[in-house]
Amino acid sequence: MHNFALIGAAGYIAPRHMRAIKDTGNKLVAALDQFDSVGIIDSFFPESAFFTETERFDRHMDKLRRKGEHKIDYVSICSPNYLHDAHIRLALRNEANAICEKPIVLNPWNVDALSEIEKESGKKIFTILQLRLHPSIIKLKEQVENGLKDKIYELDLTYITSRGRWYFISWKGDVQKSGGVATNIGVHFFDMLTWIFGDVKKNTVHVSNEDTAAGFLELEKARVRWYLSLRKET
Repeated sequence: MHNFALIGAAGYIAPRHMRAIKDTGNKLVAALDQFDSVGIIDSFFPESAFFTETERFDRHMDKLRRKGEHKIDYVSICSPNYLHDAHIRLALRNEANAICEKPIVLNPWNVDALSEIEKESGKKIFTILQLRLHPSIIKLKEQVENGLKDKIYELDLTYITSRGRWYFISWKGDVQKSGGVATNIGVHFFDMLTWIFGDVKKNTVHVSNEDTAAGFLELEKARVRWYLSLRKET
């Protein structure tokens, strides 16, 4: 059994992490969120410690590590995107592995810094890109791998999902905090495409605003015209 901590306990995705921790026979020993509407914890780990201040949460993790009792093995990070970098560092600094919701970071240069911290700490950073586990996606990857080696596929990827007014008032509607539509929503599709069709050779963005993003990707085995929108009237 592994001991878990969770950051972002009041968020939308946190209950899925709690259920996964419980269903895999592990234990949540500490949780953090600045908001205290976290009654969902009772459904999974009512004995878990809970904090609304990062400083006290960090101190608690440090105490557990020093005592050797219930030392945290993994930290599930379900916080807003712009906080992922800091929360990953907090986990590794406390000698715990980090399981971070997508995207790991908003700025590419942060990846190099986190890679260095991984080496220094001996711990790992994991992210969640679940489309790779979808049976139809796995089947498509196998078809491409078993197909003509020099074939270049022509693809159109369109994803339209409406969001209410709340979205644009929340951190998700703030490009500086979420990374925008392409980062917050498109990351799953871009990962899927590169997993199946290879590395990016060319990347062109034609449209990028608060509710729409569109562009062109040239991959090793595909040419992709992509369009993402949060506008229901599109």
